[in-house]
Amino acid sequence: MYDIAIIGEWLAFAVRWLHVITAMAWIGSSFYFVALDLGLRKVPHLPVGAHGEEWQVHGGGFYHIQKYLVAPENMPEHLVWFKWESYSTWLSGAGLLMLVYWGGGELYLIDPAKADLSLWQGVLISAGSLTIGWIVYDRLCKSPLGESPTVLMVLLFVLLVAMGYGYNEIFTGRATMLHLGAFTATIMTANVFFIIIPNQKIVVADLKAGRTPDAKYGKIAKLRSTHNNYLTLPVVFLMLSNHYPLAFASEYNWVIAALVFLMGVTIRHYFNTRHAGTGNPTWTWLVTAILFVLIMQISMAPMWTKNTLEVSEAQPLTPTQQVFASAEGFEDVVNIIPGRCGMCHAREPFYEGIYHAPKGILLETEADVVKTAKQIYLQSGLTHAMPPANVSFMEEGERQKIVEWYENARGKLPFGGAIQ
Repeated sequence: MYDIAIIGEWLAFAVRWLHVITAMAWIGSSFYFVALDLGLRKVPHLPVGAHGEEWQVHGGGFYHIQKYLVAPENMPEHLVWFKWESYSTWLSGAGLLMLVYWGGGELYLIDPAKADLSLWQGVLISAGSLTIGWIVYDRLCKSPLGESPTVLMVLLFVLLVAMGYGYNEIFTGRATMLHLGAFTATIMTANVFFIIIPNQKIVVADLKAGRTPDAKYGKIAKLRSTHNNYLTLPVVFLMLSNHYPLAFASEYNWVIAALVFLMGVTIRHYFNTRHAGTGNPTWTWLVTAILFVLIMQISMAPMWTKNTLEVSEAQPLTPTQQVFASAEGFEDVVNIIPGRCGMCHAREPFYEGIYHAPKGILLETEADVVKTAKQIYLQSGLTHAMPPANVSFMEEGERQKIVEWYENARGKLPFGGAIQ
C-alpha cells in the first residue's frame, strides 16, 4: 500500500496546483476586462447602445471589441460567460484549506498559547468565519451606502482589519494570514456567484423576452466587480505569506495585512488610471514604497514572543501529540533533530545567514518535535529535502530512525493516522 502520508502530500500538491492555475485564469480575465473597460474609446458611428470600442492586437491578429453598458438590441447567438474561473478558484482553495489547515490543524491552525481550543472548535471557527464577511459586506452594499463607493470601501477595509485582528487572537500566524485571504476571496467569489452573474442573467432573460433591460443591474454588478479588482492583489499576498515568516510570524501580522490592503489600492489605482487614460498618478509609487518599508519595519518586531522555550515546554500535548511522544524511537529522534536541524529551526537561529526559523517551524523542544512530526517524516525521513544540501550531515541511519518512529506512532492512531 502507498504510504497514506505520501498520498496526502501529493493530494495537497495536486489541489494547490489546480488552485494556482484557476486563480491565474480568474485574475487574468479580471484584470484584462477592467483594463479593457477603462480603455474603451467613444468613436463616431458606434452601434445603438454601444458605450465604446477598442482595437487590440495579439497572437498575430486584430480584435475589434465593443461594449454595451446595458445590452445590445438583439441577443447574440453565442455568449461566453466568465464565471467558472472564480468558482473553481474558490472550490480548490476551500479544498486546500481543509487538507492543510483542518487535516493538519494541530500544527497549522491552533495556537494553544493564544486560545484554549480543541481541533474541532478551531475547524468550526475556520469554516463559520468565512461566511461572516460576505453577509456583512453584502448588507452594506445593499444599504444606502451602496451609493457612496468610497465610504463603502473604507468600511470594507475596517471589516478586513477587524477580522485579521480576530484571527490572530486564536490562530497561528500562518493560519491568520491564510484565513484572512480566504475570508476576502469568499467575498470576491460570492460577488460573482450571488450578484454579478445573476444580474447578467436577468439582462439576458429580458433580451430573450423582448423587454428593455434595466440599467441598474449592470451598475450593481460593476460596483462589485470594482471591489474585486482592488482586493485581488492583497489576496495573492496573503496566500503567499505562509512561505515567509517575516510576514506571518510577527505579532503584528494583522497590521501587515492591513497595510497590504492599502498597497493593493495604490497599485490598482495607478494601473486603472493609466488604462482609463485619465492621468499618470506616479505619487502612488511613493506611497506604495512607504507602505512596504513600514511593513518591513513591523516585521522586525519581536517574533514568537508567545512561544518561548519555557512556554513550549510547559504546554500540555494533545492526545495525538502524546501518541508521538510515547512512541518507540522518540528519544532517538529527539536527540537527532535538534542537533541536525536546531541551528536554523530555533527561536534564535545561530546558523550564519539565518535570522528567523524557516517557515516559522521550531525544532528545539520535545513539544516542537511532536507538533512537526509529519513534516519531519516527509522532509527528513522519506526524502532528503531537509537539511538543505544536507549541510548538517544527517546520516541515512538517522533518517531511518525518523521513519521508524513516525510509523510506530501512526500505527497507534485511529484509522492509521489518516490525517497525520
